[in-house]
Amino acid sequence: MDSIGPRLAPLLVLAALLGTLSYAQESATSNPAANSSVKQASSDPDRVVLKVGDVQVTKQEFESRIRDVEPGHAEEGAPDKDRQRLGDDYASVLMLSQQAVAKHLDSSPEVARQLDIARMQVLSDAEFASLMQQAQPSFAEVSQYYAAHASDYDEVQIRRLFIWKQRDNSKSAPVLTSQEARAKAEQIRKAYASGTDVKKLSGDLTKSEHGMLDPNPLTFLRGELSPQMEKVALSLKEGEWSEVEDTPARLLLIQLVKRDRQQLGQVSAHIEKQLQDQKMQTLLNDLKKNAGIWMDEKYFGTAVAPVPDAQRRASNPQSELQKSTKEGDRKNEEQ
Repeated sequence: MDSIGPRLAPLLVLAALLGTLSYAQESATSNPAANSSVKQASSDPDRVVLKVGDVQVTKQEFESRIRDVEPGHAEEGAPDKDRQRLGDDYASVLMLSQQAVAKHLDSSPEVARQLDIARMQVLSDAEFASLMQQAQPSFAEVSQYYAAHASDYDEVQIRRLFIWKQRDNSKSAPVLTSQEARAKAEQIRKAYASGTDVKKLSGDLTKSEHGMLDPNPLTFLRGELSPQMEKVALSLKEGEWSEVEDTPARLLLIQLVKRDRQQLGQVSAHIEKQLQDQKMQTLLNDLKKNAGIWMDEKYFGTAVAPVPDAQRRASNPQSELQKSTKEGDRKNEEQ
């Protein structure tokens, strides 16, 4: 019971403050001049909003320091409970840091080590940001890259037709020979050409467990398909079909529905990032050469460190055909 008293005191003070604030808001609402004065004071960046001992924190200082931690929660438009929580947390951190300095904890070896690391990290981040700005490509560079690699942004819309010859996951599924599979595929192609609804054909084929037909064409960018399938797709005229694969498990045909190319506006952000990454890597490599970096091979070994954020393949990657098939299935499900 003795602990309830100290806990009630802040609540009573808070209730009084809330009552005062409520009265002030009502007065400001009923008095336009007062309301304007309150708004002006609220927007003043140099207004002191928090004190811890002799240290005063202005509105601008508080919001700029909190913004990186929780963006949008400290500004005027944020809910009061969010700003109050952040203000209480900030005051607690400031209070504890003052106590630490008063006790000379900042001169202890462990704290000094952590402060050095934090300072090094902040400076490193600042230089990295400066280099990223330096590596920002111009619009002319982006346009030049696009003109030189325009074919990389080709895209095709295709419809795939799978005819299953043998299904491991279904004992009742029929086993078809290559000749029977081709006959089945030809039957479906003729029905499609005669105007039969493709969604009906797709549904009937799936129910029969003979295969799968894409009800809607799927769009693939250059490089998303397997090399074999991409080569076939790019060699077709719009509307044409061609066989891509004939294995003991299945027969695969594709139809080129449409061939197109992404415009500069669609891919400029991607090119910009690609060029910026290349420039950044060059800048970092030059800095490393000029910095005279040396590493003890007996301690670190001789393996080359991977490039940060580099795209790395798995040790046992899927085949390109498997990936393109799964990508097509995913797009089918989305549609």
